Amino acid sequence: MLKLDNLTADVGEGDGRKTILNGLSLEVPAGEVHAIMGPNGAGKSTLSYVLTGREGYEATSGTATLNGEDLLEMEPDERAAAGIFLSFQYPVEIPGVPVMTFVRAAINAQRKTRGEEEISAPDFIKKAREIGQKLNIDAEMLKRPVNVGFSGGEKKRLEIFQMMMMEPRFAILDETDSGLDIDALKTVADGVNALRSEDRGMLVITHYQRLLDHIQPDRVHVLAKGRIVKSGGPELALQLEKEGYDGILGEVA
Repeated sequence: MLKLDNLTADVGEGDGRKTILNGLSLEVPAGEVHAIMGPNGAGKSTLSYVLTGREGYEATSGTATLNGEDLLEMEPDERAAAGIFLSFQYPVEIPGVPVMTFVRAAINAQRKTRGEEEISAPDFIKKAREIGQKLNIDAEMLKRPVNVGFSGGEKKRLEIFQMMMMEPRFAILDETDSGLDIDALKTVADGVNALRSEDRGMLVITHYQRLLDHIQPDRVHVLAKGRIVKSGGPELALQLEKEGYDGILGEVA
């Protein structure tokens, strides 16, 4: 599925250019959910941006492949069509564009790139209603401009709605639990768990154990100074919760 080998990446331009990822290696097989945890500035969000092709985030060495395909050679839209999905830590507002219009356009753009037929309006509406009910998203919310006037919890639920509608091959969730109350957290986690499948991989980036109480990861990785310094099972997240990052980083120093 996703394989990163000695990935190094810079952020910024000119004199402000800075290396954030330092030889990061990671493999997430199909059918597994992996969690990445780490202190602020470790490179967690940078990793998600490099994989999805955000401007200003440049891989300088190493490789990143999805099912053997070179992600670093693809444009951002090509990566999306290949099945990469990113749930943002801070979802942006898109004034004037209704949620339903935005999501259907995104789905059909990906289908066109893959040479597939567009999703029909009846099929799209039926699917949107079914997924909306699972995430406590009503029809009125789907008519509103994307994220405009939405609460933090509504924005995060909408991100999961988009993910469930698009059914990506590989999903990256960048601190989706940030700012969520317990009810919203459970709703988001239920949506993520509903997408677990043998042919899909997920990478959950988080600071806290509480999300992993609801999304049980197969593996947990600790990221520090741009590289993976320790990996383990779900118990590693519990150890982090108990000892903090200083305790773990002291072990591997």
